[in-house]
Amino acid sequence: MNWKSLLSPVRFGQPSSGDKNLDDIRSEFQRDYDRIIFSSPFRRLQNKTQVFPLPGSVFVHNRLTHSLEVASVGRSLGNLAYARIQDRLDTTDKKLVREIDTVVATACLAHDLGNPPFGHSGEKAISHFFSQGGGKELQSQLTPAQYADLVTFEGNANLVRLLTHRFQGRREGGYALTFASLGTMVKYPWDSLSAGKKKKFGFFQTEQDAFHQIMQQLQIPASESQPGHFARHPLVYLMEAADDICYQVMDLEDAQKLQIIGREEVQHLFMQFFAGDGERINKIEQTLQEVTDPNEQIAFLRALVIGKLTHAASGVFAQNYDSIMSGTFTGKLLGHIDSQLATAMETCEKVSFERVYRHPSVVKIEISGYNVLGALLEEFYNAMMRAEHDYSRKILSLMPLQYHPQSSDPYLKARAVVDFVSGMTDVYAVDLFKQIKGVEL
Repeated sequence: MNWKSLLSPVRFGQPSSGDKNLDDIRSEFQRDYDRIIFSSPFRRLQNKTQVFPLPGSVFVHNRLTHSLEVASVGRSLGNLAYARIQDRLDTTDKKLVREIDTVVATACLAHDLGNPPFGHSGEKAISHFFSQGGGKELQSQLTPAQYADLVTFEGNANLVRLLTHRFQGRREGGYALTFASLGTMVKYPWDSLSAGKKKKFGFFQTEQDAFHQIMQQLQIPASESQPGHFARHPLVYLMEAADDICYQVMDLEDAQKLQIIGREEVQHLFMQFFAGDGERINKIEQTLQEVTDPNEQIAFLRALVIGKLTHAASGVFAQNYDSIMSGTFTGKLLGHIDSQLATAMETCEKVSFERVYRHPSVVKIEISGYNVLGALLEEFYNAMMRAEHDYSRKILSLMPLQYHPQSSDPYLKARAVVDFVSGMTDVYAVDLFKQIKGVEL
């Protein structure tokens, strides 16, 4: 792969606009970043669950604050990666690759836009409706790939749809982002039938043409060993690392604020990232004696851990640059960091899984997601498939026109319902559920 193609400034679905306006000081990639920041789906992230219930007296992360932090780390990763590989670039590529920090930051901003309400339980609720609920009736009417799209709802594929699909009343090309930014967002470059055991994939059947257009424009090769798979855009690895670093570290900080895990235990977990570096540990302990506020102590350690992991991930990117650019690199950047850091990460992950993600407050949100989204899917799916009924017409009148399908195809009808429900915020989903069920008038 080559950077001239990988960093294509051409916009998806839009004809060439000719020469760039000289009065515009923003690059095409900076314009992408701004488009995401000012978009409605991005604003809606403020009312979507990250892990814990939306904040009460203690403010914890929601999808919006998480995405902003991931973008910040992604920008640093892009800068560090460029600094480490610039000597390997020719003069033309240097000027172009210098902007990868903005491209990575844009992908980080957008990486959760396709996620439904109630976090990962929302994905499971949508999948469950089509595998075990009323949507199961579609299995005999759809192709295997179409049905796989529905029974394994995937936020990453939904992101590609959200940004490229021409919803009713919208322009061609969706948000008309550059191919470079879109390619950096395709975390799993294959479809649902090629997903394997992990069930992660990058596009729905409705976006198959869009996906192949992105791969072709960026000149990303198909895999020789895995049919249906393509190589990843090199910058995907940086976006993925930024997300992994943030959620692993920030979830523990939130757990400490909510008193799910004690401050001393979280401090111990973070200090493990500096094991063996006596000089660094001494400096950290001196600062902790000066900073006495418990939350500030954890925030200080969290910043140090993020910095250390960011440098480590960018180092792995540089060390494996050739295999990344040839599409043969496997795994994640954080899967190749040194053993001491890897052990510290694994310990944090284990504690988070056992003590944080299984906490009653988190489980209650997951249960709510199943019940609320399950009920909404049933109402709108039944109305969409039986639109001739008076009750169905009333229900469908609550759905914005942009989501109404222009086809009688059952797959597209189901896709339209999922588009509507997955785009809701937690608060809107709960309110609509109460109103439809007569709980609140």
